[in-house]
Parts: sequence; C-alpha cells; structure tokens
Amino acid sequence: MRLSLTRWLLSPATSWRARKLVATSGGRLDFDAAWRRARLASRPDELPYQHYGHRATDEREP
Repeated sequence: MRLSLTRWLLSPATSWRARKLVATSGGRLDFDAAWRRARLASRPDELPYQHYGHRATDEREP
C-alpha cells in the first residue's frame, strides 16, 4: 500500500490539511512534506519523529 494512502486512512484530518497545503503551494510542496507540516501543526509533541524514515540516500553506495 502506498504511504500516502496509508496516511489518508490513518489520519484523514491531517491528510485533508496536507492536501490543502499542497494545493495552496502551487506544486512547490509535495504531499509527504505537507503531511508532516500539517501533523506537527496539530501535534507538536511529535517533532522527534519528523525526520524518521526520510533520510537522504547516497546513490553512489551499493
């Protein structure tokens, strides 16, 4: 299952806010970043989890 679909099912209010952020950004903000921004706006205690699973990868490594 896609991550965006999972997020939509688990937290519809946050996903709805994220969709609004994406629409108002004019395409400059992707859904994942908007979802994290919307989630932290309503639940600031989840700040330590903001970067979990979103680490940059080095394509030169096997």
